[in-house]
Amino acid sequence: MVNTTIKTTKSQEIFAAAQNLMPGGVSSPVRAFKSVGGQPIVFDRVKGAYIWDVDGNQYIDYVGTWGPAICGHAHPEVIAALHEALEKGTSFGAPSFLENVLAEMVIDAVPSIEMVRFVNSGTEACMSVLRLMRAFTNREKVIKFEGCYHGHADMFLVKAGSGVATLGLPDSPGVPKSATNSTLTAPYNDLEAVKALFEENRDEIAGVILEPVVGNAGFIPPDAGFLEGLRELTNEHGALLVFDEVMTGFRIAYGGAQQKFGITPDLTTLGKVIGGGLPVGAYGGRRDILSMVAPAGPVYQAGTLSGNPLAMTAGIKTLELLQKPGTYEYLDRITQKLSDGLLQIAKDTGHPVCGGQISAMFGLFFTSGPVHNYEDAKKSDTAKFGRFHRGMLERGVYLAPSQFEAGFTSFAHTEEDIDQTLAVARDVLSSL
Repeated sequence: MVNTTIKTTKSQEIFAAAQNLMPGGVSSPVRAFKSVGGQPIVFDRVKGAYIWDVDGNQYIDYVGTWGPAICGHAHPEVIAALHEALEKGTSFGAPSFLENVLAEMVIDAVPSIEMVRFVNSGTEACMSVLRLMRAFTNREKVIKFEGCYHGHADMFLVKAGSGVATLGLPDSPGVPKSATNSTLTAPYNDLEAVKALFEENRDEIAGVILEPVVGNAGFIPPDAGFLEGLRELTNEHGALLVFDEVMTGFRIAYGGAQQKFGITPDLTTLGKVIGGGLPVGAYGGRRDILSMVAPAGPVYQAGTLSGNPLAMTAGIKTLELLQKPGTYEYLDRITQKLSDGLLQIAKDTGHPVCGGQISAMFGLFFTSGPVHNYEDAKKSDTAKFGRFHRGMLERGVYLAPSQFEAGFTSFAHTEEDIDQTLAVARDVLSSL
């Protein structure tokens, strides 16, 4: 069993100093541990399934830099490829052959994508795809779902889940009403609500955007028929269907959620895994829609570091590794063992819980559930989750510091890692 009296003196000192240098001491809000209590640990290095903090403590990691580390941190083949690429330069601001290679891999893998544009983040991909869907349909209104997070752009910060939920903010100050007037919201998994929005806004809705599997309100899978129903509704009303697969792309299946569920959207956003740990985003879809993007068409979008050789290299090598036989079968097996084990231990120790997993993505809610949407997720005992998180951390297991975030595994995680995690969880849950 991992020592339960770990010292985090250096982490505390560094984080205390950081709060005078950066808002809240962090570069992204959920890292600040506001919803779980205590102070965040400050990372020193990562390798495989593990992280080490600046005090030398080792942890089993189930955040995986929020999804990209599906091969494990600092995979030797990815690192070797990056070293080689570094010798040629870090940024070109011009075309490179590496863009062609990764583009072909993405197009081959993702059913909806016939053309792709690389950007630098998931937020940028979602901003860009929103402009494109409005231009293509000549309509302004867009439907999103409560608890689905599509980046921090103004028009998406409406009932956005994730970090917004973690901080208890319904939206964000500084977002003008004019930016969100055309953003319509519905509960996830509620087809009738979507039908009503289409009826109330006939010929005004450009499209529907969603996380096909929610990861930013905790892990919430689609109900049977939900994605199929959205595909039918958007077709019926001449609107576009957009899957935000920044989180699910290449994680729950090589071709993403659309391959897993057999539903092909018109447009898709990607990120995380396709950068292999470097900043990256992408959006793609039908050729007739993507042909509207400048310079092929009138919809403007640009980026100095878009398609940079380091991100392309890391993405190419990561996708090559994911194509090895048995990879997704292994990911599914260990993640199911972890998820089923956590649920069973929680029930054994008297805690109302629900949750589940798909491939290398999982979640656990401290509520009896079921959880079909963000409102259901908000019934969770977040205070208990905070104590659970702290107990796991003190025993060497690093989980996402929010009840409203999914967890991630990698093929670097071993059966022994899962067994140790479950043993720690039994210890913690027995003491809550």
